[in-house]
Amino acid sequence: MEFKMKEVGFTTNLEYGELHVAGDEQYGFRPYQLMVSSIAVCSGGVLKSILKKKRLEIEDIAIKADVTRNEKEANRIEKIHIHYTIKGKDLVESKIESAIELASKNCPMVQSVKGSIEIKETFELTN
Repeated sequence: MEFKMKEVGFTTNLEYGELHVAGDEQYGFRPYQLMVSSIAVCSGGVLKSILKKKRLEIEDIAIKADVTRNEKEANRIEKIHIHYTIKGKDLVESKIESAIELASKNCPMVQSVKGSIEIKETFELTN
């Protein structure tokens, strides 16, 4: 990836399009937003794949990510609570729970921050 400086922030061109990154939301995505998004969506994508392989009937997965940052230490991300709302038919909580644990172990983004950011994952099932 190659980044070019703008008046505020940086930009890069990727296959999907141009990405603007800045410390101010008026000029682009903030770096912490991209990091949290990467972790949450990677984990959700791996989870979706695992649930599909287990032949569970999933209609939808919504992800909410709550972030705890430490202002005293460069506003670093300390914790991310990922909450999945999973919609499907005949879902068994124990199977979803084991799938989430497996997804966490196989998500490259979660594994990349292991030991430096605490990741907590919870879920609820809807019909």
